[in-house]
Amino acid sequence: MLDKKALFAINIEEPDREIYQKAHEIWDGISKPIDGLGDFEELICKIAAIQRTEKPGAEKRTAVIFCADNGIVEEGISQSDKSITKAVAVALGKGISSACTLANSSKVSVLPVDIGIDCDEKIEGVRDMKVSKGTANFLKAPAMTDEEVLIAIERGIELVGELKGDGYDIISAGEMGIGNTTTSAAVLAAILGIDSDDIAGRGAGLDNEGLLRKMKVIREGIKKYGFRQHIQESGETGDKTDSSIDQKNRAFEALRCLGGLDIAALTGLFVGGAKYHIPVVIDGIISSTAAVLADTFVPGCRDYMIASHRGREHGNELALKRLGLKPYIDGNMALGEGTGAIMLFPLLDVVLDYYLNGAKFGDYEIDEYERFS
Repeated sequence: MLDKKALFAINIEEPDREIYQKAHEIWDGISKPIDGLGDFEELICKIAAIQRTEKPGAEKRTAVIFCADNGIVEEGISQSDKSITKAVAVALGKGISSACTLANSSKVSVLPVDIGIDCDEKIEGVRDMKVSKGTANFLKAPAMTDEEVLIAIERGIELVGELKGDGYDIISAGEMGIGNTTTSAAVLAAILGIDSDDIAGRGAGLDNEGLLRKMKVIREGIKKYGFRQHIQESGETGDKTDSSIDQKNRAFEALRCLGGLDIAALTGLFVGGAKYHIPVVIDGIISSTAAVLADTFVPGCRDYMIASHRGREHGNELALKRLGLKPYIDGNMALGEGTGAIMLFPLLDVVLDYYLNGAKFGDYEIDEYERFS
């Protein structure tokens, strides 16, 4: 089984810089103004460098959606109870959930995974990778044990290896679990050293009283496990006096004490993407929290991540800033199930088709634009 030492020792190879530059040159040869498609040109160059080919592909893609329950729901931090996690997982298995509907039109297969639903039965159409039946209420006990965290991370990594073997070009990250905007906000606040009140959002629709209760629960959880704020004068987050291993251990403890099995598995998914050279698309705050964890545990993972949308939760924006990633969609979305990441694929298809098939300057018999900077 994966242990912390082995996790922290994983070495990530950088995307191919030469391929990245060649992709830029291909863009400049297409009959259009230099950088005319802006950030979307950069997106194709990044995917090309990750896949190590001047002709990247995104035809075979899947949305991995980890489903898990969270014990903190006992504290009334969500409008819904934990039964909704299983109900949506059933819908995912039947292909009728929100993610499935959007994925159908986006030509994305959906892979729902039970990583920690609080039920005994196997759900039809859902991959059984259960670590445990949900997590503990983190106000009463740490959410997970070391072993549970590491098993979930390892299963996320192994799943990417399997998808790589099956020929997948790109993966998007998603989750389903009532209470996971609470767990993700708590983890993110703990590892970034930010005021948790600033990132505790309304989730699936809390009223003002519910939001205040959620904020209080997160503050109490952070205090219970001794996490301190390390806010820098420059506005950056994190304690620069800490060694790399201190940062990794603190992040691991934040995940273990305050997080969820879905976050842990998503962390593994991002590590796996970097390990197996597959781009992984980030969705909202839950997956961006996992992305920050992955890059903290295994530096270099961020080079294999793609940010899909800004999202409604402020924490998502802060997590992406930490990773140095810019989202491509600004739609004020908070639907969940990885739907924001799925919605990036149609845009990717349009841009990738233009990159591969767009007319060259020679086809028009006109001079190329010249790059001056």
